Amino acid sequence: MELILKYFPDLTPLQIEQFTKLEALYQDWNLKINVVSRKDIDELYLRHVLHSLAIAKVMDFKSGSSMMDVGTGGGFPGIPLAILYPECEFHLVDSINKKLNVVREVVTGLELQNVKVTHSRVEEIKETYDFIISRAVAAMPTFVHWIKGKVAKTQQNDLKNGILYLKGGDLTEELKDYQTTTIYNISDFYEEDFFETKKVVHLPIKWKAK
Repeated sequence: MELILKYFPDLTPLQIEQFTKLEALYQDWNLKINVVSRKDIDELYLRHVLHSLAIAKVMDFKSGSSMMDVGTGGGFPGIPLAILYPECEFHLVDSINKKLNVVREVVTGLELQNVKVTHSRVEEIKETYDFIISRAVAAMPTFVHWIKGKVAKTQQNDLKNGILYLKGGDLTEELKDYQTTTIYNISDFYEEDFFETKKVVHLPIKWKAK
């Protein structure tokens, strides 16, 4: 928890309570369903929570913003961001229901009112969102195809509506067809070695009528 406060010192007492509780909830559930790898559960704040919150170092979401977390798995990056932004709406989507049962329990345990969890393929989701967030579930061309028509037209944040994607490694080849992307090195925000090659990729998506 000290790790979170190191980079996010202005948390409210409720947010501190929720971030603290989050670890106990995941550790408890991980004994029943392997949501997070055994290695990662011991470093949950570093490898999952702080990693998820790197998006907040790139984009400070305005109140009322909406985000869809595609391929949320165990609830990352959606749940940590939902704690940080209680005035924003988060829709966590995954096609694998097993982990989503845990996500629902964590959301209930943390009493998060701003999170909706849906078992679905993203292509079947009909709503639109300011940002589509995710953590390396597919190569960018595939991901862009999945979220076609899901980005809202109305602009309310400092960054243009589109994708905020957590990725690692050399992205030159994968992003060569996307000239409008901005790549943020997470190591510019966090000093831990774990983040050395990790990035947040912002890809604005122009709104097109269906």
